[in-house]
Amino acid sequence: MTEPNLALTAEMIAGLLADTSPYLSCDDCFARIDEYVERSAADPRYEDSAMRIHLAGCGACAEEAQALRELIDQR
Repeated sequence: MTEPNLALTAEMIAGLLADTSPYLSCDDCFARIDEYVERSAADPRYEDSAMRIHLAGCGACAEEAQALRELIDQR
């Protein structure tokens, strides 16, 4: 059950109002996440705007990307 008096943070509001184009579903994100994390770890200038936008607005996928990045960084 949700808490009725939970205050929204600025970060939560920004995520709700973020422009989500180009649209990428969670399924599409999951299919590309390994390559995205590996390429962005190898080249900080690597850009995939659909993935970046999706990860900014989807906590579950962002958490997965962060976990993968931590694994890569341990190598």
